[in-house]
Amino acid sequence: MRKLCWFFLLAVSCSLSAIGFAQYPKTLTDDLGRKVTLPAEPKKIVTMLPSLTETLCAMGACERLVATDSFSDWPESVKRLPKVGGLYDPSPEKIVALKPDLVLISVYGKLQEPLERAGIPTFTIKTESYEDIFRTTRLLGEILNQPSAAERLVAQIQQQIYAQETRAAKAKDRPTVYFEIDPTPYTVGPGSFIGALIAKARGQNIIPKELGDFPRISPELVVQKNPEVIVLTHPGAADLAKRPGWSRLRAIQTNRVCSFTGEADNLLSRPGPRVAEGLKLLIACLHPELR
Repeated sequence: MRKLCWFFLLAVSCSLSAIGFAQYPKTLTDDLGRKVTLPAEPKKIVTMLPSLTETLCAMGACERLVATDSFSDWPESVKRLPKVGGLYDPSPEKIVALKPDLVLISVYGKLQEPLERAGIPTFTIKTESYEDIFRTTRLLGEILNQPSAAERLVAQIQQQIYAQETRAAKAKDRPTVYFEIDPTPYTVGPGSFIGALIAKARGQNIIPKELGDFPRISPELVVQKNPEVIVLTHPGAADLAKRPGWSRLRAIQTNRVCSFTGEADNLLSRPGPRVAEGLKLLIACLHPELR
């Protein structure tokens, strides 16, 4: 009988370990290098980036959300949650009133100090590179105490990316690409997650790596590089030819301009679980013969 009890306890212990039970308090390091101690498993979470909202929900933890930033809109259920502002206009008062266990914020946000003063713990996350997508997913797995769910999601995203890369490998060429986030113009460097997607879609980013991941550039640089394809995530395609020298660009001369707005913009601009869908859009733009 004693041996049976021992085997039962061992089985329970292994099961709990497998589904992610862990000792608390737990201390993790955020992307500002801060040591953040979680006294218990967070059950009431506020996310301040759409990519974090989507990743958390893709791991099956949507029910832990008590609010999100103003732009989080996927999955459908998060549209019904309270909205507490965006990156540049957050509402600390609304967040404090919700009494969350944890607030997940951007490294560029302005919430850390006011929330910490109110006794609300924050965890800062940076998601800019392709590798950050998987690192952030695993980090959220640690925060949520769901490491197995995080690994499953990482594997799923990687499989979806690989399937799209396999399609792109059938392309006959690798066109030069200019990707514009807004008309300022802000663009993407090769080291950004969008830059990585351009490469995986068998495109060649015209922006030099040394300019950074999301640089603001001179329009003259685009004229100098003369890309074969232009990709926009804003509705300004009709005005491109009005920019000095742009009417002579190969992309405009051959009408190879792709404008992604609304949901398509979200798929391309959010480094989260739907990134393979963004890659699919890029492949269709750069290689229409593969549609």
